[in-house]
Amino acid sequence: MPKQLNKSELTASLPYMTSSPTDAGELKGIVIRPNIGERKEVDTVDISLERGVHGDRWLEHCWIFTEDGKSHPDVQICMMNARCIEVLAQQRDNWAPVGDNLFVDLDLSPENMPAGTQLQIGSAVIEITDTPHMGCAKFIERYGRDACIFVNTGIGKQLRLRGIYARVVQNGTISIGDKLTKIDH
Repeated sequence: MPKQLNKSELTASLPYMTSSPTDAGELKGIVIRPNIGERKEVDTVDISLERGVHGDRWLEHCWIFTEDGKSHPDVQICMMNARCIEVLAQQRDNWAPVGDNLFVDLDLSPENMPAGTQLQIGSAVIEITDTPHMGCAKFIERYGRDACIFVNTGIGKQLRLRGIYARVVQNGTISIGDKLTKIDH
């Protein structure tokens, strides 16, 4: 297991983490979580309004529900900046444990990706939601206490380095290497 970075190492990496493109990014990784604690990296996956990321446990094991007891669509897809997870994980095979579905080289800050922003990825369209995405005890176990504090507070929280949630607005297929492009309304 890679060494967990301390606060000063994380702070020194901030310029790299925040240098992602603002308008046209790239999908760098896709992870489905078939069951609690399981991760499977895939190169291509379908996403839909009904099922979120196909093969992911969102539909059966969501942590937030609508009034009628269904999995909440505002948390269908969790995504994280690829440069941030690259720094935290230190090895590519250590990205999946963070639990996000998509790793994107794109600025996810609220100024660049406010709730309601729509992104074209492959043949699909997703929309950023306003549900906060925070690191938890599992995040601390995998990447360290300093990393969790770093992404959950101060500049890390302001820039949403822990990531964001999105909902599907147009079914489609996405693949690693696909461009992420903002859709103008």
